[in-house]
Amino acid sequence: MLKIFNDSRSNLLAKNVIASFLVKGWSAVVVLLIVPITLNMLGSYNNGVWMTISGILMWIDFMDIGLGNGLRNVVANNIATGNTEKVREAVSSTFFMLVAITIPIICMLYAAIYLLDINAALGVDKQLISNLDTILVVAVTLACSTFILKSVGNFYMGLQLPAINNLIVCLGQTLALLFTWGLYLLGSRSLLAVVVVNTSAPLIVWLLSFPYTFYIKYPQYRPSPKCVSMQMARFLCIKGVQFFVLQICAVILFTSTNIIISRIFSPSEVTPYQIAYRYFSIMLVVFNTICMPFWNATTDAYTRGDNAWILKASHKLNLLVMAIGFGLILMVAVSNFVYRVWIGQGIEIPMHLSVTVALYIFILCVSLRYSYILNGINVLRIQMVFTITATVVFLPIACLVCEQFGTVTSLVLVMCIVNIPGLIANMWKYHQIFHST
Repeated sequence: MLKIFNDSRSNLLAKNVIASFLVKGWSAVVVLLIVPITLNMLGSYNNGVWMTISGILMWIDFMDIGLGNGLRNVVANNIATGNTEKVREAVSSTFFMLVAITIPIICMLYAAIYLLDINAALGVDKQLISNLDTILVVAVTLACSTFILKSVGNFYMGLQLPAINNLIVCLGQTLALLFTWGLYLLGSRSLLAVVVVNTSAPLIVWLLSFPYTFYIKYPQYRPSPKCVSMQMARFLCIKGVQFFVLQICAVILFTSTNIIISRIFSPSEVTPYQIAYRYFSIMLVVFNTICMPFWNATTDAYTRGDNAWILKASHKLNLLVMAIGFGLILMVAVSNFVYRVWIGQGIEIPMHLSVTVALYIFILCVSLRYSYILNGINVLRIQMVFTITATVVFLPIACLVCEQFGTVTSLVLVMCIVNIPGLIANMWKYHQIFHST
């Protein structure tokens, strides 16, 4: 076995970072390839609608009331103490709770789709897209099915194997790219078809990963109705609800941006913003790829009382943030050239939009640099306070600013401003815990 560091925790973390880089590198290529294909298939308007729908689907991913993140911390804690039965109990209880959650969620979403004027709610012209309700029903059904199975990935992250979770996600993205390319070659221009292939591809991969994980690789942790514990379910809910609040606030901040742009400006204006966001979020992907293993490695270190390891890891994260900032500056400098090569001349993305999106990504990275360590030791309350505050003030301020200045750039600046207090709070809390005298 290849040894990179002397201690097993750092060695496992380094291997996962390297493996995740390889996987995420291909994943980034897939995302870059699928954007121009989808844009050529659908055009700017329909593509903007698809971007808005995909943003809404993110809500479903975070409707697990934090059970997935609660599971990964419980798995990491009990692996550290060698309690196999508790791990199986946690896995079984998580899947039981997810099934129980999914049924009412999907019923409520169906009711909302059929009872509300969805076209008006999203600012979509009914003459251009008359079957939006059907498209959303298909998307919701497939996304909810995937929602249950994605906790397989949280299980791997609890084992300090986030590279495996990244691989499963990447395989789903690759399959979606192949399906989309096939539609393009067949001459399809259907928004419904694009939605079907992009939501069914991840489901197929997760369906295959479940039996491999719990019947071949880790049968000792296989979920079973006999192992479901209501006490464990309550514990996971208590732990998970704080993660859920953080998740849902993040989703509101992210998805509401697409909806605000669609309603106040036009669905076609979502496309330039999303292209800029996807370009600069490459750095966010790089950052998360490196930082994600630190979450449960921190849990393991904190459980064992190894704070010295956490401090050394934190120093490395500081160097990473500096590198990310430098990388974003370079990306801004070459952004116009990259846009021309990537999507051609059809979509214009102003330099000021690129600069503000890059600034937003940097603020997120700096804040997450502290969040991953705080999440690993279950210090969530201060994050909740500032994230909820940011969410509450964002929507009215964003609408007011957009109507006053009439640019998407002004909206992104609001996103930057409302996230800065949370960044400062995360930094302060981390230093209070690990550097207080």
